[in-house]
Amino acid sequence: MHHRPPPRTLAVLAALGAAAALGVAYGSEIWGELVPCALCLLERWPYRLVIVLGLLAALAPRTWVRPLLVVAIVCLLADAAIAAVHVGVELQWWPSPMPECAAPHFSGGSIADRLASMPARPSKPCDEPTFLIPGIPLSMAALNMLFALAFSVALVISLSGRRSRR
Repeated sequence: MHHRPPPRTLAVLAALGAAAALGVAYGSEIWGELVPCALCLLERWPYRLVIVLGLLAALAPRTWVRPLLVVAIVCLLADAAIAAVHVGVELQWWPSPMPECAAPHFSGGSIADRLASMPARPSKPCDEPTFLIPGIPLSMAALNMLFALAFSVALVISLSGRRSRR
C-alpha cells in the first residue's frame, strides 16, 4: 500500500502543477520568443482556474476540499479537450473554431485603411504547430494535452480511496 498525500497537500500540489504549466508557457514566450496563438491563450485559462481552486481547497473547510479538487480535475479535462481541438487544427483535421486563428485577410480599401485594420500585435495562425523540444515531433499543444490528461489522472488516483479511510 503506497502513501497518498493528504487532501490539503494534494490541493497545494494541484495549484503548483498548474502554475508550472503556465510557467512553461510564459517561459517559452519570454525566453524562447515563441508567439502564442489564440488557442494557446485559451488553453491557459483552465490552469488559472486550477490554481485558484487548489488554493481555495487548501484553505477551505475539510468538507469542501474534495469537491473543489473534483472541479479542478474537470478543468484539467476541459483543458485537455481544448488542446485536442488545437492538435486537430495543427494536423489540418478541421478548421479552428476561433476566428482569431486565421491569418489576417485584407480586401479592398487604401493602404492606409489596410494598415489601420491590422492588429497591433501580429497573431500566430493556430494551424502552425510550435515544437518545444527539438527532435520530438510533439507540438506544445500536444504536450499540453498529454500533461493535462496525466495531471488529471494523477489527481483522480490520489483522491481515490480516500473516503474509506478516516
